[in-house]
Amino acid sequence: MKFSSPAADVYVPDRRPLAAALVRTTHLCLAAHQDDIEILAYHGISAGYAKRTFTGVVITDGGGSPRAGKFAKFSDEEMKAVRRAEQRRAARLGHYAAMLQLAHPSAVVKDPRRTEVVADLAAILRATTPDTVYLHNPADKHDTHVACFWRSLEALRSLPARLRPKAVYGCEVWRNLDWLPDADKVVLDDSAHPRLAAKLIGAFESQIAGGKRYDLAIAGRRLANATFHTSHATDRAKALTWAMDLTPLVKDDKLSAEQYTLGYIDRLRTDVAARLKRFV
Repeated sequence: MKFSSPAADVYVPDRRPLAAALVRTTHLCLAAHQDDIEILAYHGISAGYAKRTFTGVVITDGGGSPRAGKFAKFSDEEMKAVRRAEQRRAARLGHYAAMLQLAHPSAVVKDPRRTEVVADLAAILRATTPDTVYLHNPADKHDTHVACFWRSLEALRSLPARLRPKAVYGCEVWRNLDWLPDADKVVLDDSAHPRLAAKLIGAFESQIAGGKRYDLAIAGRRLANATFHTSHATDRAKALTWAMDLTPLVKDDKLSAEQYTLGYIDRLRTDVAARLKRFV
């Protein structure tokens, strides 16, 4: 498989031929940056761990990340190399089927006139035909994440109906989804293999040492989601990630992603208004 960027990196941790690695994929994540996969799609990593059926895709090149400490003076090119190696390490630890880093600049991903990102993603989707796909959620506050959501949706919609996944989830990274009304929450239980979850986030030393304590923040978010999931029952999970069900957007090409996303906000408004009125 040949990708648009000459800097694209293909890695199969158990050294199988790429085609054989991709065809075993049941869970696939299309994410913006190195470490996003391990934050938003741990549910899929855990599900595929024993049989190596999870494949990760990083769309951008990772060159614009913040840096401090021993990484403070690293150039963009040096940071790209570091982050590429860290993502490979996470793939080894997580027993991924394959790890594909497409190395597109963020500016390219954000430009809807550019076709190469969608072409790369569509080729991966055709080679993997996963049952479940994890994306950035369309209400994320990071511009590159939202752009990656759009390019991923375009790639998914380019597929014939028979090749489209059964489930597509938009997960939380730079905007938590605890605000979703409970009826709208997709509950992804991340309780399994807690040591593995910690190791995966810990693989990204350049981010943690660079001043972003994702190792603490993600564990805290997942625990908080589990604890605050319901007020009148004891905790049934130790770690949860919230997601939006984006499957309707993939099944119906005419469904507006903007209106679909705003529908969640409208339902939150209705829920808040009704609760306030209930006791006056």
